[in-house]
Amino acid sequence: MVDFTKHTVESAPDAAKPHLEASFKNNGHIPGLHAIMADAPAMLAAYNFAHQQFMATSLTDEEKTVVWQTINVEQNCHYCVPAHTGIAKRMKIDDAITEALRNETPLPTAKLEALRSFTLLVVQNRGFVEDADTQAFLDAGFTTQTILEVILGAAQKLMSNYVNHFAKTPVDQVFEKFAWERKSTADA
Repeated sequence: MVDFTKHTVESAPDAAKPHLEASFKNNGHIPGLHAIMADAPAMLAAYNFAHQQFMATSLTDEEKTVVWQTINVEQNCHYCVPAHTGIAKRMKIDDAITEALRNETPLPTAKLEALRSFTLLVVQNRGFVEDADTQAFLDAGFTTQTILEVILGAAQKLMSNYVNHFAKTPVDQVFEKFAWERKSTADA
């Protein structure tokens, strides 16, 4: 197993220090993901920029949550599913949406389900989504802008999910109560 350094502001490379200081200011702690990404300051900067840009999209908070958690669950991210469960609570997302995403059960509205289905197709097919599936997504009330915003969300989650897979990032204490394991096919 490879050991990754979980940096503090003091131990981080100089270029990462302002990002970790901002993480502490915004979260009240330095998320483990950020502490590990700090070893490569460009990675942490890119991740933070992607996050800021995704937050500025036309997606509602519910829709952002659907994109994030769909990808986190699909990529089996032990760290991001609990973290985004806590984030969804802070965003006041209905628990029914969060539980449906965590458990891979139907979402409460057809539009949110269409967003989850399309997001899954983007991730599973590496962006090669059939025209009919893309049209179904558009017919559900989304736009070409939304397609691009889903891709942005996927790029952000690729960075975080993959880092967490390599580093086996411990779930932050504040999110431990939302621990998650994917149900096996036998359990479903």
